[in-house]
Amino acid sequence: MPPPPAAGRTPHPTERETDRVTVLVHLTPGGWIQEDVGVVEGPFVPSGFVVPLALTTEQFRLEPLAPQHNDSDYEAWSTSVEHIHMTPGWETSSWPDDRSLADNLRDLQRHAADFEKRAGFTYTVIDPATGAVIGCVYIYPDKSEQHDARVLSWVRASRPDLDVQLWRAVTDWLADRWPFERVAYAERADGA
Repeated sequence: MPPPPAAGRTPHPTERETDRVTVLVHLTPGGWIQEDVGVVEGPFVPSGFVVPLALTTEQFRLEPLAPQHNDSDYEAWSTSVEHIHMTPGWETSSWPDDRSLADNLRDLQRHAADFEKRAGFTYTVIDPATGAVIGCVYIYPDKSEQHDARVLSWVRASRPDLDVQLWRAVTDWLADRWPFERVAYAERADGA
C-alpha cells in the first residue's frame, strides 16, 4: 500500500475546512486491543507501519483499550445501550448486550490481544478532564474485503455532542496517519 497522504491532502468530500479538528498524534510503538469481528488472513497493516498509540484533541483522547479500562468502559456502554444502537453503524448490531463485568473484561482482553497481534485496533475514548471512558473506536479488517478497514465508534449517551467531533477527528486521522485507501466508517450528519 502507498504511504499515507501528505499534509496537503484533499479534504474528505463531506468535510469543510472550518470543520477540521486539530489533533496531536503520538506514534510510539506498542499497545493493546480486541473485538469479536472476522479477522482476515494476512497482515491487516504493513509490518513496517507504526501503529499510533494516541489521538488527542481538546475534547477527548484515544488510547488503546485495555483491561484497566474495564470498570469505566462497562459503565459507559451499559448506561448507553439505546444511544449506541441509534449511532450510525450500530443500528443492527447484537452488541451492546447484557454481558457481565467479568465478560466485559474478557472482551477487553481479546481486544488487547488483537492490538498486540496487529489484527485489529480498538481505542477507548477518554475525557481528558476526568479520565472517564466516554466512548470507543474499533478499526478492523472489513470482512467483505470491499474496504481495507471497517471502523465503528460510539460515545456514551451523556456525551452525544462528541459523536460528530469524534467521527471527524478519526476520519482525518485515518486519512493522514493510517495505511488504508478504502475505509468503511458510517458517516455522521452535521449537527447530529
